[in-house]
Amino acid sequence: MKRRSQAIVALTLAAAFWAGNYVFGKVAVADMSPFSIVLLRWSIALVPLVIISQTVEHPDWLSVLRHWPFLLMQSALGLFAYNFLLYEALRSSTAFAASLINAANPALIALAAMAVLHERIGWRGAIGIAVALIGVLVVLTQGDFSTLATIFTPGSMLMIAVICSWTAYTIAMRKGPKLPPITAVTIQVAFIVIGLGSIAPFVGVTLPSSGPALGSLLFIAVFPSCLSYVLWNTALTVIPSGRAGVFLNLITVFTALWAVATGELISVAQIVGGMTIIVGVMLTSWPSHGVVNSPIPRSQCRAVEQSRQQS
Repeated sequence: MKRRSQAIVALTLAAAFWAGNYVFGKVAVADMSPFSIVLLRWSIALVPLVIISQTVEHPDWLSVLRHWPFLLMQSALGLFAYNFLLYEALRSSTAFAASLINAANPALIALAAMAVLHERIGWRGAIGIAVALIGVLVVLTQGDFSTLATIFTPGSMLMIAVICSWTAYTIAMRKGPKLPPITAVTIQVAFIVIGLGSIAPFVGVTLPSSGPALGSLLFIAVFPSCLSYVLWNTALTVIPSGRAGVFLNLITVFTALWAVATGELISVAQIVGGMTIIVGVMLTSWPSHGVVNSPIPRSQCRAVEQSRQQS
């Protein structure tokens, strides 16, 4: 029971830190370019991730690197595109509004899995996807569906691109090779740092020029980039990955708390829309037999299960 309680705390903290990426990312983009945030974030996170990977997983680095084409693709999708587009969206969207659209991501993943992987979602999953879509429309229209034609703002379109990039990342991981999860992320980070670092002299990098911007960058580099991954994957050795996936819904809740604490205004339509999205995601993710479909890549789940059996 003690290990389970610790795992629940770990999952909750992971969601809270990922929520902080939205709020502190909003602060960072006011002072730095999205390209700079992505490059500096992962550059700072790389060394601790290497240490954590070596300590926790004791990987065969050369063996994992043999899958470099797959890891490079995933690096571009999940670490660069997802975060770069998110920070671009935060330039014109509030942190809470962005997190609400992101809350529909598990439902989109389920829909993509049905189309690409031929996974069945059942009637409950179909209803859940429809409910989540309605919730997204409530958020985008602020509850006034007569303004539906005006929802295609730069921020909303970028957030849709954000969840599409993470959906592609997740679907690819489900079909990808069995790799130790933290090590795989670490190598993806290394690819991002090398790739972006090589073009940085031509694109330009803006450093934080204020205390809040510097603090936000350090928070993003340490907590969402390192600790969330470690806490999440550690908890998966105790709690099944499917049930752990429910905790992803807390990201929107924690973003709301972060946003209120920093003075961001939240509308009634956003609250109603957010609750609708979460209900839809729960319907999509929780089959009738009571086991939650995992929003975590299957290759990561298998790697965690293998490490648990070996320990």
